[in-house]
Amino acid sequence: MPLRAASAIDLDELLTPAEVAGLTKLSVSTLKDKRWRGTGPTYTKLSPGRGGRVRYRRRDVEAWMNGEQIASAA
Repeated sequence: MPLRAASAIDLDELLTPAEVAGLTKLSVSTLKDKRWRGTGPTYTKLSPGRGGRVRYRRRDVEAWMNGEQIASAA
């Protein structure tokens, strides 16, 4: 039986904070805090103001996760 090809991941897909929380193993509130502090992944707001819906582009989340690596001291 032939193996199925892995489906391509859309790096431009917009993810909700809940989806990003699942990928990063962080809570939604931690992501919110990181947005406020400017230390989290790049995000966009679909509408202005405090109640604007936040979305993260998958490529930005992956880049942020790859950049968060810190070598342990020997």
